[in-house]
Amino acid sequence: MKIGIDISQLVYKNTGVANYLLELVNHLIDEDNNNEYILFFSNLRNTVHSANLKVSISKSNVLLKQFKIPPGMLDLLWNRLHIMPVEWFIGNVDVFITSDWTEPPSLKAKKISILYDLVVYTNPDETDDKIVQTQKRKLSWAIKEDSKFICISESTKKDARNLLGIAEDKLTVVYPGIN
Repeated sequence: MKIGIDISQLVYKNTGVANYLLELVNHLIDEDNNNEYILFFSNLRNTVHSANLKVSISKSNVLLKQFKIPPGMLDLLWNRLHIMPVEWFIGNVDVFITSDWTEPPSLKAKKISILYDLVVYTNPDETDDKIVQTQKRKLSWAIKEDSKFICISESTKKDARNLLGIAEDKLTVVYPGIN
């Protein structure tokens, strides 16, 4: 199976989102030698280096695809217009895991989205309005298209059910690891 993962949030080092995503990706790749992984990364000014990943991206089942596209452009293409399927960037995948910022359309890939929190719904005044609007656009597509959601806590799972109306069978809690 080919699994694509958006790791673009790793540029924001030492944030909760980046730490969770980094540990999730590292553990998946470290434990799984059967599936192929395509790690998607896009940022205009920053890059991700293999040093950021504890496992080697030189493993035969891991490919890193980097693009110099600003996050605002991907918000326009994927969250607003919902055009240019992720497969156009990374090739065919069976599953694509989105992280925090954008929700690309897919041609055939089943999609999974990671839900860190739903503060854009519970406490929107505590977050920059641009972030609130971007997150809401991303989540509106995810709710319509994603097969599963990874929640980082029972609280996030409860919010996803109550605030977004996501069915219980689509929600799975995967707790953050402790380093």
